[in-house]
Amino acid sequence: MKTVSEFISHHYRHFNAAALKDAAQGYTVHLEKGGKMLITVAGAMSTAELGLSLAEMIRQDKVHAISCTGANLEEDVFNLVAHHHYRRIPNWRELKGDDEQALLDQHLNRVTDTCIPEGEAMRRIEKAVLQEWMNADLEGRQMFPHEFFYAILRDDRLSKYYQIDPKDSWLYAAMQKGLPMFVPGWEDSTLGNMYAGHCISGHVKNVHTVRTGIEYMITLADWYTKTSEQASIGFFQIAGGIAGDFPICVVPMLHQDLQRDNVPRWGYFCQISDSTTSYGSYSGAVPNEKITWGKLSLDTPKYIIESDATIVVPLIFAWILGW
Repeated sequence: MKTVSEFISHHYRHFNAAALKDAAQGYTVHLEKGGKMLITVAGAMSTAELGLSLAEMIRQDKVHAISCTGANLEEDVFNLVAHHHYRRIPNWRELKGDDEQALLDQHLNRVTDTCIPEGEAMRRIEKAVLQEWMNADLEGRQMFPHEFFYAILRDDRLSKYYQIDPKDSWLYAAMQKGLPMFVPGWEDSTLGNMYAGHCISGHVKNVHTVRTGIEYMITLADWYTKTSEQASIGFFQIAGGIAGDFPICVVPMLHQDLQRDNVPRWGYFCQISDSTTSYGSYSGAVPNEKITWGKLSLDTPKYIIESDATIVVPLIFAWILGW
């Protein structure tokens, strides 16, 4: 066996392993039939360096839109400019309160086994984005959070700080493609907090300079309506949370609130999550529950992989990319 795909094909035959292979095959079939795919990114996948595989998926047109949390949006760029200053904590389960305080004193913010350096990552990006916020504010322009990131990546002002190859940054690849992106709940992020602070301090006069939630849904509705006229749209959900909750609801909104009965439902669905299966929790609900909400059809291919997304997603992407 010379490739990852061959390894999966031979060994992944049952249970979650079989679900992984089935989902990867289903994704491939969906694309081969001319379908499009929206990927949702929750959890701490950017800090887990998902860009190593997701960036290539974007470049090869295996991804056609992304919904992500504000944290994943910014943390991919944090890693781009400050990778060498990150600190990995292999024994993170053994840390005591005093150990955590020591990390804080060094301005290291821990995400499981990885510490993000405040000065080299967060403050460096804040300085670049703040200038964009202030310029837009003075000119009366309003942009979405991801558009501000696209702007600072497009003009290469940060390139002197790059500490990884930009080809391993999924947001850099998305910028190059002009990929449609939706970032619900952006306020719940480090830069979202910083933006609120700059609005309070008066550096930004108009709080609406950065467009957020409802406008993202309006934009998503327009993208889904137009795209679904040409192709079936699939939904590949990495972890749970608002990154997945928000975009999947666009279909019942179009049907029930706008009475657009001709808009098709999602044409493929896969969720990767380690949440316990439960009908009382969105992240733990099985795909069939979404039929009752008008999100999926009875015949939509549905897959759920109950496992760690940091392990599962690169394997699925490797299959799709033929690695």
